[in-house]
Amino acid sequence: MISLGKQTIHRYKEFIEWSDTLYELDDNIWLTPIAEGKATVAEIVSHLMNWDNYLINTIIPAIKNGEGMIFPNFDSFNQQAYEYACSGISKNRLLDEFNQTCLQLVEIMLTEPDVATKNVTANGVENCPHTGTPYSLLYIIHEFIVHDIHHKNQILSII
Repeated sequence: MISLGKQTIHRYKEFIEWSDTLYELDDNIWLTPIAEGKATVAEIVSHLMNWDNYLINTIIPAIKNGEGMIFPNFDSFNQQAYEYACSGISKNRLLDEFNQTCLQLVEIMLTEPDVATKNVTANGVENCPHTGTPYSLLYIIHEFIVHDIHHKNQILSII
């Protein structure tokens, strides 16, 4: 059984501390793909922020309205984030936005634990097919931590 609670939220918040180290990243590394055919560091940061924004602006209101979580097509959704990263936004501004968005999401989950822990469906499914854990926003955050660590490690491998 996966342990979900405030420690999960605090682990998620740690991404802000890590992202603070990226302010000093050379602009050439920031805008170069991490590998052939892969995203740039800027695109990855934008990708992570885009999902946090989606949770804040779509998933949390749905949960408050008694609805399940509906996730969009990943490829087209991620493409929007990549385009934003390539729109001319500065590294500092994108990192500022990433940190603010992550902090906003963390604050919502800490101040509204009923929203974070309420069991809801995800695209019509009640339990994660891999773990059997009932879906909740907090469980999605747990999954995001695993996902975000993967991207963090990709970035760390090139800096």
